[in-house]
Amino acid sequence: MKKTTLSILILFFVFAALHAQDYTTPNTGLTWTLDDIATASPGTVTVSGTDYSLLGNLIISENDTLLVDSDLTLAIDAGLRITIFGTFTVDSDAVTFTAIDETAPYDGFRFEEFSVIDIKNATIEFGGGLRVLTETFSIDNCTITNNVSGTTSSAVIQLSRGMPQITNNTISFNENPAIGSAANSQVSGYIFNNIIEGNNQGNSNRPQINMGTTMANENLEIIQNTIIGDRSLDMVGGIAIANFVGGSINVSIEDNTVKDNRYGITIIGPSDYALIRNNVIEDNDSQGDPQLGGSGISLSTSTMGNPVVVTGNEFRRNLWGITVITEATINLGDDDENLGENIFSENGNGGGIYAIYNNTPHTILAKHNCWIEGQESTAEDVEDVIFHSVDDPSLGEVVFEPFLCGITIGVEENNLTDFGFYPNPVKNEINFNNIHSFEKVEIYGIQGNLISSEVISEGVQALPVTLPSGLYFVNFSNNGGSITKKMIVE
Repeated sequence: MKKTTLSILILFFVFAALHAQDYTTPNTGLTWTLDDIATASPGTVTVSGTDYSLLGNLIISENDTLLVDSDLTLAIDAGLRITIFGTFTVDSDAVTFTAIDETAPYDGFRFEEFSVIDIKNATIEFGGGLRVLTETFSIDNCTITNNVSGTTSSAVIQLSRGMPQITNNTISFNENPAIGSAANSQVSGYIFNNIIEGNNQGNSNRPQINMGTTMANENLEIIQNTIIGDRSLDMVGGIAIANFVGGSINVSIEDNTVKDNRYGITIIGPSDYALIRNNVIEDNDSQGDPQLGGSGISLSTSTMGNPVVVTGNEFRRNLWGITVITEATINLGDDDENLGENIFSENGNGGGIYAIYNNTPHTILAKHNCWIEGQESTAEDVEDVIFHSVDDPSLGEVVFEPFLCGITIGVEENNLTDFGFYPNPVKNEINFNNIHSFEKVEIYGIQGNLISSEVISEGVQALPVTLPSGLYFVNFSNNGGSITKKMIVE
């Protein structure tokens, strides 16, 4: 009887070993599919139609390729990892990487240095994230959701070097931040057109995009993303770029929507180059404590760097519009290359409105901005929403004049709204189709001052422009009405 029991146990362990084992490809330069691996190691991958199961850790050697080029689902057992030293390509219409048991996540993916990774049209869920140690990484049109700490505990996509491409993805409701890099990494990735929502469900003091230093001569580009916070989380910010240990900050943050986070965008440390342009930054007040955060943009450094250029953004209902701290420097609009044109509305706390708080000893140029959206403002009105040397003599001045939202040109009448001119921005001249028989063209400065007035002869459809770079208003009129358009001169 004892011998029989021992034999049964031996058979059980042999059976288990055959049905759950790790596999490393033989490093012979071949391309492997999951079917190939199932044939070579049935204890690692099993197949049922388009449903595959991974029962052991899988390692792709440096000279080998794992190719997924058909629609399938790979369910992965608890705690297992896919490690790539070679090439990993996912290129089909619908591939899903998930857990066999959603309550028992797999460890995730680890992409070693010098591996080549290209992932398209995949869903990656209920795992431990993507640890990206390689410079050659792209992920496009994927859904990455409900992942937890595993192969990475810093961000669901944790980057280490180079210029990774993260485009057109939905990254949502993961335990950790969506995208990150270490403070001492040099990552200048292209993060474009992603929907990033509700990440850092662990509610740690980190933003949804959490980046360290960049490459010295290449920009980190964060472009056209939608970054939405989960308002039940009071510690999670929008975007942070931090230089704590030395190195470069070269970054462009453009055309994003950042809303419902603890704060919008922060840059910590001196910058070599930073451009924050044409973003909509709204309702970043989920923590609700103005002593701890809530800025649309916050800049902080103990060492002066180049000014962060901030232009064309919209700030609404944050606890602070912009805060500039210690030795940080910012250019919000000048008479040279930065047109300003930032818009501020209802950024405040404690009963006060703070479009900008200059908590530095330095003068800030902040010309050509609309400081109080939706009203015709006076200089006194604008002064009320700016905290600077007027309020505390130890602080630097904010030079806010001339400002927008202080003139009443911009009136469109008599169904002329279909009229326009080109090009805009303007270099030498403007062209227009004079279907409304306009008789006069007037150009105004941003304070409503008339700069030039010219009668248009019949048949004229071009007008030379010889003005300094900046923002102007052009009024076209006839006896029946007029229309005013913005004009930017380069």
